[in-house]
Amino acid sequence: MSNEHTPAEPDVMEPTFWRKNGWSARVIKNEEDDGWAVEIRKQGLSEPALISPWVMGRDKKNPKPFDAPAFATFVKTASEVLDRSARQRDQAMTKKLSIAWEGRWYEVRLEMVPDEYEPHAFLSAIDDAGATVAKHRVPVNFKFTRDVANAWVRGGFSEP
Repeated sequence: MSNEHTPAEPDVMEPTFWRKNGWSARVIKNEEDDGWAVEIRKQGLSEPALISPWVMGRDKKNPKPFDAPAFATFVKTASEVLDRSARQRDQAMTKKLSIAWEGRWYEVRLEMVPDEYEPHAFLSAIDDAGATVAKHRVPVNFKFTRDVANAWVRGGFSEP
């Protein structure tokens, strides 16, 4: 089985830097105040998934050292943040309307395709049995309204 991902980096468990299972957590100076923050990154992503405040150690000057429960909590929280933003991005890329016509329901979708060279969209209709009835490539600025979707369904799903 070939692995096309970047090879996993070795685990590190230092007081201010942990790396394990494709995630890293690094203590950084908090830009907002005199304290500390933790930057959580997922391997392969250019931006941190999460930046969160971190506590001072006993000397009230240096950061508290990492431990396994803190690392696990940060990774769980960062994973949830990434999942939520992926869902929001997917929702922003697809618009859906339910249209009734001649006793059947159709879900009409406009799905954006953010191609770097030729951004476009697909207009599709799925019947109440889950079958794709029609699918057409349309311009990315295609006007998707209830009136347009109704007219398209009533017109027999011809190419817009």
